[in-house]
Amino acid sequence: MENIGKKGCVIYGVRFGQTAVELGFITKEQLKKALCQQVENDLAHKPHRLLGEICFQNGWMTSKQIEIVLNKLLEDTRKNEVT
Repeated sequence: MENIGKKGCVIYGVRFGQTAVELGFITKEQLKKALCQQVENDLAHKPHRLLGEICFQNGWMTSKQIEIVLNKLLEDTRKNEVT
């Protein structure tokens, strides 16, 4: 998985999990587990992992599904900038 950097985290991180659930790529339970893993890593001072990376590594999402979620978030962001 390519690292999208800190700016990408700010843009996409907030709604990545919610969007992945809405699109039916992961369940709410999987999202909760991914969020727990993310927080546990952060508290253990391990490198920060994005939710998409965690879902991919757990086999819950494919790289194509992650791409779809990110494209949807980008599309939504652009729509909000226009209005």
